[in-house]
Amino acid sequence: MSSRSAETQTSALSMKCVVVVEDDAILAMSLEQALTDAGVEQVIVSSTTDDAIKVLRSHRPEALVLDVHLADRDDGWAIAELVQNLGPRRPRVVFSTGAPDDIPPDIAELGPVLTKPYDSADLIEALSQPAKKGLLARLKGRLR
Repeated sequence: MSSRSAETQTSALSMKCVVVVEDDAILAMSLEQALTDAGVEQVIVSSTTDDAIKVLRSHRPEALVLDVHLADRDDGWAIAELVQNLGPRRPRVVFSTGAPDDIPPDIAELGPVLTKPYDSADLIEALSQPAKKGLLARLKGRLR
C-alpha cells in the first residue's frame, strides 16, 4: 500500500471508532495507522469473524473495514449483512478484498468495495463519502 500526499492522508475523519476486520497483520497495521493519521480516535483491529462479532457486541463503531476472505471464514462479507440489523445508527461498511466478485451483489451494494492492493487514501476517501442506504431501505424503495 503506497501513500499519497500527506495532505490527503491527514484529511480529517470525524469518527470516534472504526473496526478493521483484516487477517493480514501488516495490512491491518497499515490501515490502523492511516485511519489514526486521518483523525479516527479509536481503531480496533480484529483478525477473525468471531473476534469481530465480539467487538461489535461491546462497541458501536461508526465504520467497518471488512476483508472478505479471512483465515477463519471465506464470507467476511457476512458481517456487513449482520450489522444491517443494528438499526439506523449502524456502522458504514467498506469492503477490502482481492476478490471483489466473491461478494454477493446485494451485499456489495452496502458499501464501497476497495480491491487490494489499494492506497490508504482510497480508504479515507471511501469513509468520507455519504453512507450507502441499508438493504431494507433499498428494498422499501423498490417496493414503492
